[in-house]
Amino acid sequence: MKICEYFRSIQGEGLMIGAPTYFIRTAGCNLRCEWCDTAYAQEGGMETSVDEIMEMVDDTENVCITGGEPMLQKDMPELLDRLLEAGKRIVVETNGSVDISGIPKDDRIIVSLDVKCPSSGMSGRNLISNLEHIGKKDQLKFVIGDQVDLNYAMRFIRENRTDANIIFCPVGGMDLLPIAEEVVRRKLNVRVLPQLHKIIWGDKRSV
Repeated sequence: MKICEYFRSIQGEGLMIGAPTYFIRTAGCNLRCEWCDTAYAQEGGMETSVDEIMEMVDDTENVCITGGEPMLQKDMPELLDRLLEAGKRIVVETNGSVDISGIPKDDRIIVSLDVKCPSSGMSGRNLISNLEHIGKKDQLKFVIGDQVDLNYAMRFIRENRTDANIIFCPVGGMDLLPIAEEVVRRKLNVRVLPQLHKIIWGDKRSV
């Protein structure tokens, strides 16, 4: 599979925010979001076998598979099985436009499924059938850029029932106030979260 980079850091997003995590970033993405902050992973990458990846992973309990778009990698189910065998807890971050049914059904895997809002320019690419493959342990993430995005996200969760944890995150990961105020005013059952790594390290690529 194509790998962009490996690094050990702190999980900056979602349910595992703040936890020490080993990151495996795949290369290649089928989307081109307007506000993408990892555009360097959209193409290129190093051709790497599952065995080579397993040799790179250190003893950190938590592993995050991100991208790019991890589910474009044909060896991803094998890698996930191997990580589970090694006793890892895993977060798979996926852009929501690629079928995720091949992700093993295991309590130690959290699927972080994006729903692309209009400001991304990719809202027409959301694969609604993916909602069938996430549940209470998983997270449905909306990156919110403006009021149009917020209205879109609220309509989406009203029209598409899910047991997954719902997360609203601002574009850029920092300006929480407008989203938080709207969530409180509308009594929405969602989590408003920052991108913690940007608070700690700014726009530094990796730690």
